[in-house]
Amino acid sequence: MKKIAIGCDHAGFEYKEAVKKMLIDAGYHVHDFGTNSLTSVDYPDFVHPVCNAIEHAKADVGVLLCGSANGVAITANKHQHIRAAICWMKEIAELARQHNDANVICIPARYTSMEQAKQFVNTFLTTNFEGGRHANRVKKIPIEVNL
Repeated sequence: MKKIAIGCDHAGFEYKEAVKKMLIDAGYHVHDFGTNSLTSVDYPDFVHPVCNAIEHAKADVGVLLCGSANGVAITANKHQHIRAAICWMKEIAELARQHNDANVICIPARYTSMEQAKQFVNTFLTTNFEGGRHANRVKKIPIEVNL
């Protein structure tokens, strides 16, 4: 069963709690990196631990939630081996996995319903990367750092 890292800011807190429950009920191992209330917080404080867990193989994929999903996606994609996708409809969640091998789903809590958010996460987790012509493209995403 996949290990999932989950995190959010205050705008995504209620959705995070619902998604986390759905995942645990489905048998997934979930590591919750917070936030744990509706109190205003800075989203990078929760995004970086989720991404670090994936990069250090402590989680297979991540789920991030905030108001628009832009902040968490921008932050997550600063990590060299993270491919975070903003998903606002089921088909985008499918394509993020099929074509981009996304390993983090970012959900805009203020622009989707709770049920949609759960559906997007479920779709993301149950869709496989197609590989093939997409594999070469994905391999070109990380920037090679020459020091």
